[in-house]
Amino acid sequence: MSWSHLISVFDLLDDPAVRGAAVADYLRGLGAPSDSIEVEVVDGPGGTTDFVRVTIPGSDGKRAGGAVPTLGVLGRLGGLGARPEQIGFVSDGDGALAAITIAAKLVAMRARGEHLAGDVVVATHVDPDAPTQPHDPVPFMSSAVDQETSNRHEVLPEMDAILSIDTTKGNRVCNHKGIAITPTIVDGWIVRVSETLLDVASRTTGRAPAVMPITMQDITPYGNGLFHVNSIVQPATATAVPVVGLAIVTETAVAGSATGATDLHDVDAAVRFAIETAKDFGRGIVSFADADEVARLQELYGSMSVLRTVGEPAVSTRR
Repeated sequence: MSWSHLISVFDLLDDPAVRGAAVADYLRGLGAPSDSIEVEVVDGPGGTTDFVRVTIPGSDGKRAGGAVPTLGVLGRLGGLGARPEQIGFVSDGDGALAAITIAAKLVAMRARGEHLAGDVVVATHVDPDAPTQPHDPVPFMSSAVDQETSNRHEVLPEMDAILSIDTTKGNRVCNHKGIAITPTIVDGWIVRVSETLLDVASRTTGRAPAVMPITMQDITPYGNGLFHVNSIVQPATATAVPVVGLAIVTETAVAGSATGATDLHDVDAAVRFAIETAKDFGRGIVSFADADEVARLQELYGSMSVLRTVGEPAVSTRR
């Protein structure tokens, strides 16, 4: 269980003065080596945010010279708070809350001698006063930086698969409370939902797994003028490796800028799902996508990597 870490991280992040350095100090206090944590302060059009990355080495991972693949766990969000418009921690902060709790639990496990097989790289950003923006059916949290900047600091070449965690409450297409996973995205293709990840969801929640629907629009980059449910699968625009969104969801549409909306039970479910996924991914039990099936799709229908770009207007052939 991760409750003690979750409560500590929530208390740490629910602070108008919190920055990435405080997160790094907290993780070092649990046993994370200083060279395993990176904090980068980045200025953007909406202010300043701190990107935090922590690597938890596996017993047979790449950093130890092994061949076990690396899992990336990303906490996606606009900000932890919408100050001064809102007072306190906003719903949108759940992605960072989950990611940092996952890092804390894995660091503590490793300090006790319990090593995963593969490396896990956890990345998110810390911003207690992010801007907001209009969005239907409820307002979005915006971000100090754009999605391209977030991807550049969070999506690393060493990642062989990515689990992207994001609050996904501001919609009416997934009327479920708790967590839900998306279909897998691979280099512009939306492929079948991973059966092995459905197994993990069933095991960690004790319920039938829920699936968050996504569309072709959702897997295109922000900035093209199209509707996106949110940024949960935006990492897929920056990599060709399999990406799965882990959505923290509610039965009703809740604004990302709403306070008092964080349910620690739901965040804990996301934390446990991610940790169990990390365990099983390194052991070859979990697979994000069927490589042969993806190859067959590409053989039959060609590349879909154009969807990872902002695109360009189609040329009309009508006369």
